Amino acid sequence: MTPMKSAALLVLALSAAGAHAADGQVINLYSSRHYQTDPALYENFTKQTGITVNRIEAGENEVIERIVKEGATSPADVLVTVDISRMARADAQGLFAPVSSPVLNERIPAHLRTDDWMAFSVRSRVIVHNASVKAAWVQNYEDLANPRLKGKLCVRNGSHPYNLSLGATVLQHNGEKKTEQWAKGIVANLARPPKGGDLDQVRGVASGDCGVAITNSYYLGRLMRSDKPEDKKVIESISIVFPNQKGYGAHVNVSGAGVLKHAPNRENAIRFLEYLASDEAQVYFADGNNEWPAAPTAKSPNPALAQLGSFKADKTNVGDIAKHLATVQQIYEAAGWK
Repeated sequence: MTPMKSAALLVLALSAAGAHAADGQVINLYSSRHYQTDPALYENFTKQTGITVNRIEAGENEVIERIVKEGATSPADVLVTVDISRMARADAQGLFAPVSSPVLNERIPAHLRTDDWMAFSVRSRVIVHNASVKAAWVQNYEDLANPRLKGKLCVRNGSHPYNLSLGATVLQHNGEKKTEQWAKGIVANLARPPKGGDLDQVRGVASGDCGVAITNSYYLGRLMRSDKPEDKKVIESISIVFPNQKGYGAHVNVSGAGVLKHAPNRENAIRFLEYLASDEAQVYFADGNNEWPAAPTAKSPNPALAQLGSFKADKTNVGDIAKHLATVQQIYEAAGWK
């Protein structure tokens, strides 16, 4: 979405928000999600509560920038965006207000929430490889820095939030010095300069341009659910590894949300988050992007998730991971992971 289009969308949405503000039965949702399942999700909330959801969509960075610029006059009640790093960025800028809710505390596991924001679905950063790389070589994130993978690794740029959050997890468990060595090993093993997104890396493994790559799990879910022959061929050409299953577990990232500091409809906003934590809403929310629900009791019928299978997830608190993001970015830059 171009900045001009997103700005126009925001203006239109703000007009809609004003039309409903008089009766107080409204929340103004700023979101970077753009999934077909979302309208039904929000319509169901309105049916249950009588509260209208005015949805304002923009890119992940644009929506945060908009709230910052609006300041104390912002009509935004709730921010929904993706990745620990983006949630942490909003939190660091003081955009959220703490939420005390027994419902959320019960429904969302402790490691997937902070005082200010929480996860409502999760994805894992996994390893994919082809036959040129033995599965035993890539059982852990740390293995990706092993010299035997020299010239075989494909990965997107180090400044991307997905890789920053992964690196923050590696630092959390291994310390700064070992993470520096790991980042240098990643750069030394690159099959090509980082380019494109996660799907480009996966397709590079399938085509043989590289032997191993890192990707978010939901990209694999999209390929698994695709009817395109070329996507089916990609899945048939790769093997998937959930890393660190004998250790701290596979890194999980999130789609998350929080109530904003200047929310004009705070009580409605909290009710909305509590609704998102319900089993029914959890399935809608997660399935929109082939992710897993955050609430343990919510069971998704998504066939791609079943195909990916169960795994041991890292249960480090998302707030603890966020503390390392700035340091990891410096480590990546020093290592030349650009």
